[in-house]
Amino acid sequence: MSTPETNPLLEEQIGQWRTYLLRRRTIHSVDVAELEDHLREQIAVLSEAGLSSDEAFLVAVKRMGALDALSREFAREHSDRLWKQLVVLPADPEERGGRVRSDAFVAFVLAVAAAILIKLPELFGKQFGEEEGFYARNLSLFVLPLLTGYFAWKRRLGTNTLRWLAVAFVAAGVFANIFPFGPRSYTEVLLAIHLPIALWVAVGISYAGGRWNEVAGRMDFIRFSGELFIYYVLIALGGGVFTGFLIMMFQTIGINAEWFIQSWLIPCGAAGAVLVAAWLVEVKQSVIENMAPVLTRLFTPFFAVLLVTFLGTLLLTGRAVDIEREVLIAFDLLLVVVLGLLLYSVSARDAQLPPGGFDAMQVVLVVSALLADAVALWAISARITEFGFTPNRVAALGVNIILLVNLAWSALLYVRFLRGRGSFMELERWQTNYVPVYAVWAGIVVILFPIVFGFM
Repeated sequence: MSTPETNPLLEEQIGQWRTYLLRRRTIHSVDVAELEDHLREQIAVLSEAGLSSDEAFLVAVKRMGALDALSREFAREHSDRLWKQLVVLPADPEERGGRVRSDAFVAFVLAVAAAILIKLPELFGKQFGEEEGFYARNLSLFVLPLLTGYFAWKRRLGTNTLRWLAVAFVAAGVFANIFPFGPRSYTEVLLAIHLPIALWVAVGISYAGGRWNEVAGRMDFIRFSGELFIYYVLIALGGGVFTGFLIMMFQTIGINAEWFIQSWLIPCGAAGAVLVAAWLVEVKQSVIENMAPVLTRLFTPFFAVLLVTFLGTLLLTGRAVDIEREVLIAFDLLLVVVLGLLLYSVSARDAQLPPGGFDAMQVVLVVSALLADAVALWAISARITEFGFTPNRVAALGVNIILLVNLAWSALLYVRFLRGRGSFMELERWQTNYVPVYAVWAGIVVILFPIVFGFM
């Protein structure tokens, strides 16, 4: 068994406590370090008395509340979550981390499988968007068997239950396709509506994991269904924003991406998002992370891929970026979204943790955004050279220069952190110190632009 000093879960909990105090405290961080020494002493004493490291941490934080008001506040806000964590997750931190990673991997693989399944009928001439009746009847069969399989794996269902669930889905597939429906058939519409409702019960049986006959088990599934819907809507909203930026960026170089969006992105994304949303519900119930940081981690790779693909296409085709006013606004909004992803991930990250894979992904995102901003600046400068200064062009030029400086220095600090030559606190400090720059530029636009460019 791990000692308190080397227990990764304990270090994570102490890191959360430390970050909480550093962000709420107005005095020097040295005082927090002194309090941390007291906390570790208490944990050591309680561990020697027979408590597990998790229990020792919770009790020690409560005791620290007598010395420090913020520790008392932390204990009050986090005690319920910590006790749930002790109950829901394995005591061994290695087992806990392994379970989280395996759940994420299985959910991702099944999400990819759902995306592939929904395109599989095209091999047999069933084009998505053209065979509306076929896809309406079979849509739930592309996703729900995989969702059921995910929970069957997590709950370790018995062979007999798995057999009956398989029979249910095979029967659903037969009845969805055996009838010769005519054009605009009312019964076909009714089948398409009611089949997923019937199959949702099969998902519930696998989710309950042997507790379906209990009221509590069915109630848990009802809660899961509501939370799944909410998370799916959140993912869909983020996907809508991502899709809008994808269309806009490729339009600037004269490439129409709507065929890709309609034929691939929407159907595959909608199918895979069901599995991702289900995994997020499970993550939330395990009290691993809040929803917003998880969504940040979810969409950061997508925006990184979007920017890298755009820059690669721009390089390969050699097309010029056409910066009209509306496109320019959308382009700047994309950079603001990227900056927002960076800011939120920075605010949600424990500054004491070592760099990891997600930090490398953040660097890819920031560097790609930096290059995209440079492309936009070049296009704006070309427009100004050719057509002269206007309020919109000058405002856009100023915003992009400000974003360029922010992203460039952020990339440098992040790379230094990854290479072990700088601390994460330097990146936090830079981002927070840079915020007033945007306010100053906004003030310049509000006060000086009407005077310089007139009132038209």
